[in-house]
Amino acid sequence: MSTSLENALAAALAWFALPQFGLSTVFITAFVSATLLPMGSEPVVFGYVKLHPEQFWLTIAVATLGNTLGGAVDYWMGRGAQSAAAAMGALGNKGGKRYLGWFERLGPKVLILAWLPIVGDPLCAVAGWLRLAFWPCLAWIAIGKCLRYIIMTWLLMEVPDQFWKSLLP
Repeated sequence: MSTSLENALAAALAWFALPQFGLSTVFITAFVSATLLPMGSEPVVFGYVKLHPEQFWLTIAVATLGNTLGGAVDYWMGRGAQSAAAAMGALGNKGGKRYLGWFERLGPKVLILAWLPIVGDPLCAVAGWLRLAFWPCLAWIAIGKCLRYIIMTWLLMEVPDQFWKSLLP
């Protein structure tokens, strides 16, 4: 590898990293927590912003990107599951169409709720199952997840440290 390429790579990695963990950890945690795995990214996002308040907006952007891409994975898993079920003839008369009326009325806008615990990730999968248009779905997922990170992190930053310390034994 050339020296200039190595220097550019080292600079990029230094920009994304703390001594051991950095924005790459924020991204990966946000991505994994948006899949159907039970995990939350909020503590990592809050911790990073608490250590680097000057990177508030960058952290929000990285977390939103990771969480949105995780929602896109859920969407495509739902779409793939629907295709597989249809190919096997496993869909009855109702199948995924039971909720089609609700999603047709609200459309991809319902995915602004993709940030909600427990129901948010399955909403993305149902949107894929119902074959809603991908790009509008992705946009509404991103809007909801971004608003969640902004509000949650801002509120956590505004609560005095004494409150958090009082919660510890």
